[in-house]
Amino acid sequence: MAEKIKVALLGAGNVGSQAARILVEDNAVLEKRIGAPVELIGIAVRDTNASRHWNADPSLYTTDAESLIDAADVVIELTGGIEPARTRILRALKAGKSVVSGNKALLAKHGVELQAAADESGAQLSYEAAVAGAIPILRPLRDSLAGDRVTRVLGIMNGTTNYILDQMDTTGASFADALAEAQKLGYAEADPTADVEGHDAASKAAIVASLAFHSDFTIDDVHTEGITSITADDVAAADADGYVIKLLAICEREGADGANIRVNPTLIPRQHPLAGVHGAFNAVFVEAENAGELMFYGPGAGGAPTASAVLGDFVSLARRLVLGGPGVPETSHAQLHATSLDNVISRYSVGVLVEDRLGVLANITRILAEHGISVDSLRQSTPKEGAAQIRMVTHSAKDSDLRRAIAVIDALDTVREVNSVIRVESEKH
Repeated sequence: MAEKIKVALLGAGNVGSQAARILVEDNAVLEKRIGAPVELIGIAVRDTNASRHWNADPSLYTTDAESLIDAADVVIELTGGIEPARTRILRALKAGKSVVSGNKALLAKHGVELQAAADESGAQLSYEAAVAGAIPILRPLRDSLAGDRVTRVLGIMNGTTNYILDQMDTTGASFADALAEAQKLGYAEADPTADVEGHDAASKAAIVASLAFHSDFTIDDVHTEGITSITADDVAAADADGYVIKLLAICEREGADGANIRVNPTLIPRQHPLAGVHGAFNAVFVEAENAGELMFYGPGAGGAPTASAVLGDFVSLARRLVLGGPGVPETSHAQLHATSLDNVISRYSVGVLVEDRLGVLANITRILAEHGISVDSLRQSTPKEGAAQIRMVTHSAKDSDLRRAIAVIDALDTVREVNSVIRVESEKH
């Protein structure tokens, strides 16, 4: 039974500084909740003289992360990136020290290795803050739904892209203008690539799928598309059909032993719960066999909200240390394999810019029919400068069939370009 919990904090950025603030300012509250005193023994940083979002006692800052890890009972890693975070977490776990991390990129790439190290030493590895900021989603998937069978998870897991798409929807802004506004407000980085290309959401999808399906997935298993090709015309067309475009992380079972994990722009009906998620907020929609449909909603980023998730994990780990119980190994008992997009069945919104000629539309629908794809709805713009824009929403079709049909359509001499292909979420909600 631990008499005092010694905490090493690695990283003092926005989230790290807020975590340090809570550990110091709410120390008495944490002690009561844990049942033992909590001591922040140090904060590992690259530069001890750098300015911080919140300044702790200067004596706490150090560049010697390794010595700090060796002296701690619990390590909180908030540095980001792959290295040296991976090496430091492994050092702690192999020494039997429990770790809290918010490092989604690391966990999506090396989570299996890190969890194995924790299981071998009896330590605990917790990472609620790695997905959706303050929203408690990983613990419910791992614990609350442990007796159920999760079949599908849909998530808005990146606040930057949700803000951009929301601005395009509500104000008619272009992608470039909405991105510039997001950067001005601090929602988007100077280099927004990880967000707008879908990589950030893909890391989170890999983590969520691993817990939801009791299997080991990495970011390499996630099909990833971003939002850079989404235009104001796409958004307006979606609205005209009763949809809104969201960047969704989708994790769903496929067959008896497979799972498809993907991140892509998706048209969702205005009445779907996720359609009402605005601004930089996140939400995760879970479907389970017995629990039914569950939705988790809240701020998906920001120093204080994310630090709240970090401290939630810390309190849980610290309580176990106080009680003297061993860590509980994770069980990846299902081991579903990641499947390709080929057999994914979805509806699609397809935009085609065509020559204003007789028979063009009939030719396109014929090609779709030859590939087993029927059209649910269709609109054609008034011809302008010899061209017209066609917008179609298909009935459900296999992804591989749709892609083959699009390739044939795009090669027609009457087609200037297929300028939009976006998946459409079911209207059952």
